[in-house]
Amino acid sequence: MTMEQEPSTSENYKDPQLLNKWIEIQDSLKKRLITEDRFNWKLPPIKDQDFEETEENQDSYRGEILKYVGGVDLSFSKNDPSIACATLVVLDFTTLEVVHEDSSIVKLSIPYIPGFLAFREAPVLLELLEKMKKRELSSYPQVLMVDGFGLACHLGVLADLPTIGIGKNLHHVDGLTQPRVRQLLEANGNSCSDIITLIGDSGSTFGVAMRSTEGSMKPIFISVGHRISLATAIKIVKLCCKFRVPEPTRQRLGRTFLAAIYGSMEGPLVPEVAEVLSFREVLSWLKAKLG
Repeated sequence: MTMEQEPSTSENYKDPQLLNKWIEIQDSLKKRLITEDRFNWKLPPIKDQDFEETEENQDSYRGEILKYVGGVDLSFSKNDPSIACATLVVLDFTTLEVVHEDSSIVKLSIPYIPGFLAFREAPVLLELLEKMKKRELSSYPQVLMVDGFGLACHLGVLADLPTIGIGKNLHHVDGLTQPRVRQLLEANGNSCSDIITLIGDSGSTFGVAMRSTEGSMKPIFISVGHRISLATAIKIVKLCCKFRVPEPTRQRLGRTFLAAIYGSMEGPLVPEVAEVLSFREVLSWLKAKLG
């Protein structure tokens, strides 16, 4: 697709009737959104001053200890923003070792439209989850970390999975900005807590900023997605952090994989791999193409 063609394609998706339909779908999903704990597993006992009440709270949950936590992400080609690599990674919650991973190269037909990102990205990620579910793998994630707050809600409702929104950056919302949050963390530097609740000017709570590594002034941002409370989301993320970014988000192959492809080849991805292909299929194609 040439650069001259892209604006007309984008214009097609700015049709008022289509946008109104998407708004109706968003409103419908919001009604189904659950922002409290609704799951049949429990967290292991946590010995941490930030989580004094954890063991007490766990008594109300019946079921097995949380075993599998997943992460999903999309990475985009620098040469062609319609080409993306969708990635699903599942980790053992106790060891943080990868037990399942899957990726697919996709060509997205819906352009980026502010406020409607989930309609562009969620279907591709949902397809990876559905593929794993159909295979009846025992390592299907019990909770999923998603890069993006709104996307976490949207995907969580569609997949009927507990989801957590994770972000490395904070966009301006309700008076909250990344510099302002960093100032709050710096002012809180002598406190035993590494967590700042993100409360906007309206009084609404959007999530938390958390220093996941000791001494770091670069927080990560956590929000609830679906079927999980903010308190539980924070506990899970903290237990998944070896470094700044939690392992289910960090342990993904998409960005590195696409960088390898586009770093060694000129021009857009050729037509024969511009469809949905598996990770192994693309590797086989690359080996044949590059000799």
